[in-house]
Amino acid sequence: MTSSTKPRAHKGRLAPFGFTPPDRRSATEFWVVRHGESTWNTEGRYQGQADVPLSHVGILQAASLAERLTGQHFDAVYTSDLRRAAQTAEAVAERLEGPPPVQGDPGLREIDVGELSGLVIADIRERHPDYLEALKADPWATRRPGGESMEDLYARSGAAFEALRARHPGGRVLVFTHGGVVRVAVGLALGGVPANAWARLSVTNTSITRVLLGENSGTLLGFNDDAHLEDLIEATEADDVLGQTQ
Repeated sequence: MTSSTKPRAHKGRLAPFGFTPPDRRSATEFWVVRHGESTWNTEGRYQGQADVPLSHVGILQAASLAERLTGQHFDAVYTSDLRRAAQTAEAVAERLEGPPPVQGDPGLREIDVGELSGLVIADIRERHPDYLEALKADPWATRRPGGESMEDLYARSGAAFEALRARHPGGRVLVFTHGGVVRVAVGLALGGVPANAWARLSVTNTSITRVLLGENSGTLLGFNDDAHLEDLIEATEADDVLGQTQ
């Protein structure tokens, strides 16, 4: 066997140059799930923190995810306290090993869209043109009228993830939340997201994103996995964060 064909021991444990991966003995692996399609998703309305239920399609999406995760073990299950996320969480949790209780956390709520809640994009273009122009110029720091910016969301839900990480060192945690918060999890795993990259992160309903978060580092393990939806209607991708509908 030549040197080029010899197996390399522990190849998967080698850290990229300049980066030390999280220690799995103390880091927390998060499976972060976006909620199923809601009734306002189907109508193209901004939701933010409005408490909107799942649509019929959303219920089917949650059932498909539940079937996929049947028998899986998680040390804890958390959800945004908004109904569309909590409904998705309850449908899945009853099929998990245990089953574990579902714990609500308001820090996992979607971005607050303020005055945009309940509006469709045509309404927003008519009533808030200055906001849309500001959003194009600075999608990170621009606040929704009377609501939050992506920067605000990152600080709020980032703190929620940090609290859960500290609570479950070395564990595996299932989180049900929203498209904006999934993007925050990706940012935490990557040490930030380059400017204007948020809109390129497509997050479909009930997709799974896996991140490993340590005290000072993180790793993206998987993103937007929606294989369980192959036999269903295409999942909704648009959301409030992208300036469309969530």
